[in-house]
Amino acid sequence: MTEKDEQILLFDWAQYRPDLALMFHIPNEGRRRVQHTVSLKRQGMKPGVPDIFLPVARGGYHGLFIEMKRRIGGRSTPEQKEWQRALLEEGYAACVCKGFDEARETIEWYLKLKEERR
Repeated sequence: MTEKDEQILLFDWAQYRPDLALMFHIPNEGRRRVQHTVSLKRQGMKPGVPDIFLPVARGGYHGLFIEMKRRIGGRSTPEQKEWQRALLEEGYAACVCKGFDEARETIEWYLKLKEERR
C-alpha cells in the first residue's frame, strides 16, 4: 500500500472517534506545476512539515505531529527529520509512523497520556 492508502485508512478509522475530531492532514506533499509550487510556498508551505496534526494537549505535549510513511520502504527526508527535532524541542510530540497500524497505536498511546488542564 502507498502512504496515501495508509493515511486514508487512518482517517477512515478516526472518523468514528470523537476524541480525534480535531485531527487533520497537512497537504504538503506531491508533485505540482512550478507556478503552483511557487504560489504555495509564498502562502507558507514548507518542505518537511509532518503530514498529520492532532491539536490536543496530553502528557505535557501541546499536540501530536505524525509523519506518515508506507510500511515498507518509506524514508524521512532531512527536512522531515529537522522538523521533527524542532517540534520536539518546542514541546510537541512528533514521530514517524510506518503504516496505519503504527499510526493508530501511536495515537492511542498519546491519548492515554495524562490530560493537561489549563
